[in-house]
Amino acid sequence: MLAYAIKRSFAAFLILIVVSGLTFSLSHLSADPALTIAGEQASDEDIQAIRELYGFDRPIYIQYLEWAGRAMTGDFGESYHYGERVSTMIAGRIGTTMSLGVLAILFALIISIPLGVVAAMRPNSLVDRFALLVAVFGQALPTFWFALMMIIVLGVWWRWLPISGNDSWAHFVMPTIALGYYATPALMRLTRAGMIEVLGSDYIRTARAKGLSPTVVLFKHALRNAIIPVVALAAVWFGFMLGGSIVIETIFNLKGIGWLSYDALLRSDLPVVQAIVLIFASLYVVLTLAADLVNAWLDPRISVR
Repeated sequence: MLAYAIKRSFAAFLILIVVSGLTFSLSHLSADPALTIAGEQASDEDIQAIRELYGFDRPIYIQYLEWAGRAMTGDFGESYHYGERVSTMIAGRIGTTMSLGVLAILFALIISIPLGVVAAMRPNSLVDRFALLVAVFGQALPTFWFALMMIIVLGVWWRWLPISGNDSWAHFVMPTIALGYYATPALMRLTRAGMIEVLGSDYIRTARAKGLSPTVVLFKHALRNAIIPVVALAAVWFGFMLGGSIVIETIFNLKGIGWLSYDALLRSDLPVVQAIVLIFASLYVVLTLAADLVNAWLDPRISVR
């Protein structure tokens, strides 16, 4: 187990290095940081002076190494547009994005796992067909359209929920549903498929033959093994939700990191964009690593492969 954890951690570290290097290089190729700081009306002399002042005239790998060294200490520089420390801007908004991501993945798991288990216990029944209908509907439904429809129906017509802001828990209800429902089909289908496979295995028949109660067989023996791939997929989806919250945060005006990244992209605010991409990539890699370690703990055979 320890050797497996070390190997996966080293692979995760290499992935972060590659992602950070590509992000830094592509962001500098997509926009001239000196022109962004100086403005479109600046003269060539002013732009060149800014390049020399900020070190943009040096080789790109030198700039990357300095930026990466500062980023490891939590220093991402200053925003070109706002003039604030990027770390301060992110710290003030990361709570909103993390809260939305946690609520969304919990919503998806609460809906998908019970629905997948019940559908697997009664294949080809009305419950199973309803579960498959939910999966197909959720997979085909664009998230932004679903969010806009909820705003119109729940926020404008019925006035049940607020449609923008993050002042109270009620402001997170519609964003949570919109973001979480998108992950529900994949988690539900995987739970259903895993449970159907496990329930038909020999050790489940043996457990039933021993006289164990259906509840013990279902939850202690069947669900524990069927849930292993669901854990890995949930971690991947949680990272996807954090990185993909840009649309939802913009629609509901939540002012989290997703909204900040959208604003930074519009303004070509490279330090903010680079920091957010690195943070999201780090969270995604850490979550995937954690899922692998949890799966190895649930199924020790994984760590010896």
